[in-house]
Amino acid sequence: MTLTTKDRMVRAAAELLRDGGRDALSTRAVSAAAGVQAPTLYRTFGDKDGLLDAVATYGFQSYLCEKHGLGETKDPVGDLRRGWDLHVEFGLSQPAFYMLMYGEPRVREARQEADAILRRIVERIAEAGRLRVPVEQAAQLVHATGMGVILSLIASPPEHRDPDLIATAREHVITTITIDSAGQADESSDIPSRAIALKAALEKEPDASLTPAERAMLAEWLDRLAR
Repeated sequence: MTLTTKDRMVRAAAELLRDGGRDALSTRAVSAAAGVQAPTLYRTFGDKDGLLDAVATYGFQSYLCEKHGLGETKDPVGDLRRGWDLHVEFGLSQPAFYMLMYGEPRVREARQEADAILRRIVERIAEAGRLRVPVEQAAQLVHATGMGVILSLIASPPEHRDPDLIATAREHVITTITIDSAGQADESSDIPSRAIALKAALEKEPDASLTPAERAMLAEWLDRLAR
């Protein structure tokens, strides 16, 4: 397959990032590696930030390909574990990419897709009656904890990294947001988990007999019960 000039520049930048980190991504180095003149780079991406966005998107495409490859099973909590492990493995094996993908303040479409995949897994846990906190809170907690683990390990020399930290953090966050199985919650967690499950089901298949105002009111009541 013949690559376009833009693709060559993005791949050249990706290789430089992978081998030398963020500091290796000078416009001169990228232009030389791609075999183009600097003005071509600026015409294509506008500026260096535009190039960085394109490289981050390239990294997300690789990550999302692996993420979609996991598929779905009948056990959404197990799917969450597998997704967590893949996310951490990607971050530790591609630290420069990860820092660019998740360390930049600009929101990218590819990152929104990754966030949507996580949210869908959490929604499936809720639909199964196994979520003890609201979907949005659970998704944010999983993401923040995973990102914190990865950034902490990246910042530590390999010989000082605790290999047990990954699984320990994963199981801690799963214990925090889920119950063991549907119908086996204790009295203190049964009502919130049922409210969360009902809201997830209604969001997936809205009740046509309710008006928008009634659906909004019901959602508010369910959120209160979930808390």
